[in-house]
Amino acid sequence: MKQIAPSILSADGSRLGEEIAAVEAAGADLIHIDVMDGHFVPNLTIGPGLIASLRKTTRLPFDVHLMIENPERYIDAFAKAGSDRITVHTEASIHLHRIISMIREKGIRAGVSLNPATPLAQVEPILPDIDLLLVMTVNPGFGGQKFIGGMLPKIAQAKKMIMAVAPEVFLEVDGGVTLKNILSIADAGADILVAGASIFGSGNYPETIGAMRALLTAPTVSV
Repeated sequence: MKQIAPSILSADGSRLGEEIAAVEAAGADLIHIDVMDGHFVPNLTIGPGLIASLRKTTRLPFDVHLMIENPERYIDAFAKAGSDRITVHTEASIHLHRIISMIREKGIRAGVSLNPATPLAQVEPILPDIDLLLVMTVNPGFGGQKFIGGMLPKIAQAKKMIMAVAPEVFLEVDGGVTLKNILSIADAGADILVAGASIFGSGNYPETIGAMRALLTAPTVSV
């Protein structure tokens, strides 16, 4: 079953607890949390302290995406904060297998992400050791960006590679996911759809998430 993961990067920062509760009530499957350090990406967001506070507001899994340099220094802190999944970038991780092992040793699902211009070949060797592959469809660092045209073939290629090497791995897509393209992204192979501005900017979370769910669960019509 396809999963919808609202990204709180686009939520109202002054009332994050309420925003999380609202999308949980609206039918979200996961809460996607973007952590940025102002170095790996040109923005600063939240840290483990705030995540620990937000952990008290929901039972939904926290899908924590570390867009930071030297992520190995912070795995323990984000694990203790209540992360259920921690994803690190292949571009920021010199010793990727070691970091994945660190995450899994904490009893947390481990993911690897890659930027739009990074070839899938860089993550193929790590696939048997991870739980999640995150394909970015915008250049990371800011919310509300448009889906980069031409990324659908990469998503399809990623799914094909997963099925050949490690079929239990989830394929997640993050960046510019909207009602207009969510079905195409899912059809290309995405298992988890991260959506930020298209949900939190909609003004009606139940209606938007419900419409996304309807598209993802609609039966395929054979011609």
